[in-house]
Amino acid sequence: MTSETSTAHFPQQVGIDAYGNGGFRFADMSHKGSLLCLPGGMTGWPVASVAELTLESLQPVLDQADRLDVLLIGLGADITAIDPAIRQAFRDRKIIIEATQTGGAVRTYNVLLAEERAVGAALIAVENAR
Repeated sequence: MTSETSTAHFPQQVGIDAYGNGGFRFADMSHKGSLLCLPGGMTGWPVASVAELTLESLQPVLDQADRLDVLLIGLGADITAIDPAIRQAFRDRKIIIEATQTGGAVRTYNVLLAEERAVGAALIAVENAR
């Protein structure tokens, strides 16, 4: 990932219009790479695989934990187990984690955001939309 990707920021939380081809479209813009969707805005996220999913990589989410009830984690194309320490850290902050394929996470995020729920998403970019 380039430093540009990790520092990209859109100042408000919005729905995602499309995903695939290694990125996401939202707010009439295109973002290449993975993405954090948080109450503080949409931010590039330098995580390209589940192996890079750590408490450290999720620190921006933990920093806004008091503004979240649910975190959707888009794991890419496949569903795999995430580190129990990550689940515990969010449980300790009373945040529900739902980890699934990126496409499912995007769709659920959009629904919960439209319902004005306190939702966030950590989405690993995928090449092919499902």
